[in-house]
Formats: sequence, structure tokens, C-alpha cells
Amino acid sequence: MRRTLLVATMIAALSACSGRDNLMVVDSGNGPDEFSVIPALPLQAPESLTLPAPTPGGTNLTDPDPLGDAIRALRGNPAATVAGGVPARDAALVGFVSRNGVDPSIRATLAEEDAAFRDRARLARSFDILGQDQYFPAYRRWALDAYAELERFRALGVEVPSAPPR
Repeated sequence: MRRTLLVATMIAALSACSGRDNLMVVDSGNGPDEFSVIPALPLQAPESLTLPAPTPGGTNLTDPDPLGDAIRALRGNPAATVAGGVPARDAALVGFVSRNGVDPSIRATLAEEDAAFRDRARLARSFDILGQDQYFPAYRRWALDAYAELERFRALGVEVPSAPPR
């Protein structure tokens, strides 16, 4: 009786460890995005009651703009966040990096490649019985060693800020 109770307790304890609710699990699924819920701004009366011409893809005065709000709070120019708008000071940089052409579907391509990588990584680690986080082991090959880069830049003579000790 005592042995049966001990075995049942061990099985219950092991089954409690099976939950994978970690945010960085490689197989994260397609759950809701809690960061996409933004409260709407209050309605306000326009300065003029004449209706402007509709602009497809345009914005509404009550549409939330958290990035623009943050930029305004820091006394920046929120117009710099408009897609396709390149500030004059960045025009040379954008021209240089796009000299060999620009792939308009790069985001979709990278998303597909990352999904395929995650599937391969999930299959390779599907026998993980301890239920440990698989994010960092999956992407370890691409991790940047900040201290090695710091030393590399110092060896090249580049002025770099100090770094905290390891």
C-alpha cells in the first residue's frame, strides 16, 4: 500500500512537469498576441465639417500610434516613421545598402525560412523529456558573443564603450 502510494505520487509529480507554457519554446503555436491590444483614442470633433477626400490605406485621427506618441514624447519627428519615408540624413545609407537591389518580399521569405528552421529544431529536440526551454539551444549557432566582439573591435583600434565584467 505504501509503495503504491509512493509510485502514484511520483507519477503525479512527473506529470506536473509536462507543461510547456514558456514564452521562448521553439514550437510556440499560434496563440493570441496580448501586445496587439491598444486602447483607442477618444473621439474628437474636426476643425472643419467638410469631408476630406478618402485616402486608401490612410489613417484616422483616432487610430492609435504608440510609436509616434513615444517619438513625440521624446521631442522627435513622428513623420519619420511613415513607411517609405527616408529622412534626408539617412538617404546615403539607404542608397548604399540598396545598391544591389531590394527584395520586396524579404520579410515573408525570412518568416518562411524561420518557420522551417523552427520545425526542424522542434523535431530534433522532440525527445526532450525534461521540458526545458528550447529557444536558446535552437539559436545558439547564431548567438553573438558580445565580449569577443568587444575585444575584436578594440584590436582594430575602434573606440568602444566599457562593458560590465563577465
